[in-house]
Amino acid sequence: MKRADLYIRVSTDEQADKGYSQRDQEERLKRYCATNKITVGQVIYEDHSAKTFNRPQWMKLLSNLKKKSSKTDLVLFTKWDRFSRNAGDAYQMINTLNKLGIEPQAVEQPLDLSIPENKMMLAIYLAAPEVENDRRALNTFYGMRRARKEGRLMGKAPFGYINRSKEDGRKYIALKEPEASAMRWAFNEVSKGILAADQIRQKMNAQSPIKLSRSAFHVAIRNPLYCGKIFIAKFQDEEAHLVQGQHEPLVSEELFNKVQYVLSGNKRKERPNTKILSDVNLPLRGFLICSDCGRNLTGSASKGRTNRYYYYHCVSACGFRQKAEVANDIFEKGIHQLELNSGIKNVLKKLLLDNYKKFVQDPTIEKKRIAQEIDKLNARLSVARSKLLSETIDDEEYLDIKKECKEKIETLEEQLSKDGSDTKGFDINKTLDRALHSIVNIPKLYREGEIYTKRAVIGSIFPESLEFDGKSYRTARMNVIAKYIFQINNELALKRTGQTKINFICPV
Repeated sequence: MKRADLYIRVSTDEQADKGYSQRDQEERLKRYCATNKITVGQVIYEDHSAKTFNRPQWMKLLSNLKKKSSKTDLVLFTKWDRFSRNAGDAYQMINTLNKLGIEPQAVEQPLDLSIPENKMMLAIYLAAPEVENDRRALNTFYGMRRARKEGRLMGKAPFGYINRSKEDGRKYIALKEPEASAMRWAFNEVSKGILAADQIRQKMNAQSPIKLSRSAFHVAIRNPLYCGKIFIAKFQDEEAHLVQGQHEPLVSEELFNKVQYVLSGNKRKERPNTKILSDVNLPLRGFLICSDCGRNLTGSASKGRTNRYYYYHCVSACGFRQKAEVANDIFEKGIHQLELNSGIKNVLKKLLLDNYKKFVQDPTIEKKRIAQEIDKLNARLSVARSKLLSETIDDEEYLDIKKECKEKIETLEEQLSKDGSDTKGFDINKTLDRALHSIVNIPKLYREGEIYTKRAVIGSIFPESLEFDGKSYRTARMNVIAKYIFQINNELALKRTGQTKINFICPV
């Protein structure tokens, strides 16, 4: 009597509705064995796709069949698509089983494979499910692509959004707090170009209940979905492009583009690379250049027996190397040269208030002047009209005067509409006090601030790189306000030659 192992496979819940449930297959296979007097050996249950034979239970069955102790003559299944949905793999597996002396057979689609013509029927049985799978996959692809072209996101909502359903069952994504606010904050921080993206991610994760991994965060800040766009990938002769999404954008398109610009590294060449992951012991890393070779200085730590020692050093072979502790101390002492005393602060405030009152707070003088100019032009136009009626001038001359006056009047009216903004509710004294307080306390702000604050202070004062020779700092350009404070505090007169180089030197 022949012995058969029964192979029962399902892959989806839908197959159970079509009569392919495990219990149903088992019942049909055992009935076939009873009718044909075949002994039932193993009963194998599988719940993997038949696209390949890389299925756990099948591999286990095949391993047992290869053993010498195996007495199996047949591997039975209900239909050939339970065995495989890939014709090429199926033929190879059939040959493998035949070499072991085992015959695979579908009880509801029986084929005698020793007859060559039956292999054509086997190809049909195997190809039909494969074609059905490919057609279903293609229809799904076209449907999802059509939905994306209409501005709908397919799949799970990204960080900051949540999947929702409308009353008619149509799905959409909506903003989810507090993740949306956290992501909006991250976009704004990246656009500044001060901190590295991963530093911003770490700060965001510290404030958000849901944490983003490094790779997920980098994918997110490059996803145009956050500015209201849906990406459509290239397909056949249709190029990749963006469409307007149906969801609410989390950031503006302008901010999103600015973030991409910063991430791509397209910043002004003279601007130091502030977007460097900075250790708290290396606040100047990315701002310094070597005084010997002019290349960028980087920073790193050396591990000693009991401690770690930090250094700024050149990336070239020139060998420049300086202790970070010394370099940081020199810079911190030097920045005290930018501290304003109270007397200068009061003078500066008075000058700023005088300028504000002259040009901003009381624009009535300028408005009156513009109005007088408009009246003069209207009067000139009226005189020209009277001369035209009295035939003192001809039509062509009048039209030239009219055109000239109209153009000037439109220009003046535009200036009049722009001049003099609404200053109600605006307290200039409080605003100046806040601004001057920050300027006066720059050294304290730097000394007590976190790494983010320190690098922001450095970047705002020194728009170009700092040249460091181990004892002093030198820069080609400073922030204009910081430059004048530096000169006032050091009792230096402005150079008439236009030279902008300043030695930022402090004693060691």
